[in-house]
Amino acid sequence: MRLGPTRTGSPAGGPGPDPDGPSAPGSDGDPQGRPSRPVAAPTGDADYDALRFGVGAFRPGRDVLAAAGPDAVSYLQGQCSNDVEALAEGASLEALLLSPQGRLDALVRVTRTAPDRFVVDSEAGTGPVVLARLQRFRLRTRVEFEPLGWTCLSLRGPAAGDVAVPDRPDVLRLAVTGPGPAGFDLLGSEPTVDGDVLEVAEAAWEAVRIESGIPGAGRELTGSTIAAEAGLVDRTVSFTKGCYTGQELVARLDARGSNVARRLRGLVVTAAGPDDLPPVGSVVRTADGEHEVGKLTSVAWSPLLGAVALATVHRRVVPPGEVVVVRADGGAEVTAEVRDLPLVD
Repeated sequence: MRLGPTRTGSPAGGPGPDPDGPSAPGSDGDPQGRPSRPVAAPTGDADYDALRFGVGAFRPGRDVLAAAGPDAVSYLQGQCSNDVEALAEGASLEALLLSPQGRLDALVRVTRTAPDRFVVDSEAGTGPVVLARLQRFRLRTRVEFEPLGWTCLSLRGPAAGDVAVPDRPDVLRLAVTGPGPAGFDLLGSEPTVDGDVLEVAEAAWEAVRIESGIPGAGRELTGSTIAAEAGLVDRTVSFTKGCYTGQELVARLDARGSNVARRLRGLVVTAAGPDDLPPVGSVVRTADGEHEVGKLTSVAWSPLLGAVALATVHRRVVPPGEVVVVRADGGAEVTAEVRDLPLVD
């Protein structure tokens, strides 16, 4: 197994996209001149291209806990937004843990490992919040929660299915179908794979995350987030499963067509190179500078598109729409284009 920085091609942060290539706005748009979504094409950046066209490995931080007991199914069913009860053994789903007011406490993945036992994992740093939230309404319910010292090894890319994985009872193989490149996660005690797999740099992983519109905890996802704003409803909510904590706001917004004032959007920002990225927290304003419509919450350098970012943007900006980014570091204002997600097909 090769998990290290051995790469070929230009480094992340090498030459930017060809202005006449697939990322050029309006190069292949609709009759109104709106740009079509760029299609991923090899860039010469080994890490980025591995995730898009081959297979790349990354170790994202995940916090993991076990939930077990005679009431584990019914309790999780009443706390999670998705249909935990319908999970087959070995299957996973994404779900939301919401406050009684319908705001986000955490985005989690729930895996059923036995009839009355589950593994719940979430982005690094959110484990204490998840545990406290699940303990909050437990009362006399017969379910126990135990943090696990597990780690995650993620494989992404069209060739991920070709990677051989040791058969180990202490490691779960969890399919990932999107958003972003498909693949799988190995979750357990020091998971590994057989053979050579390139371990990609965080810069490439982050660029693909942003292009794919995957919201991050503490960045796009906070305690004030509404699921519909972050584009989470379709993959994390069941409208047929019955009641759960925080359901009322989700159901009410769905009945109104998920008409929210702000939505998670992608931005392609004017920047000279990877050392010229606007900082997180930079303010996004309308093109005329009159209205603040959001703030950058994630920023990275994409070998395909250049500077890319995520922001929860007010509906007064309709994608694709030009905006101005007021840099939080006091640098000169730059222009950007707000686009629908994902940024890349």
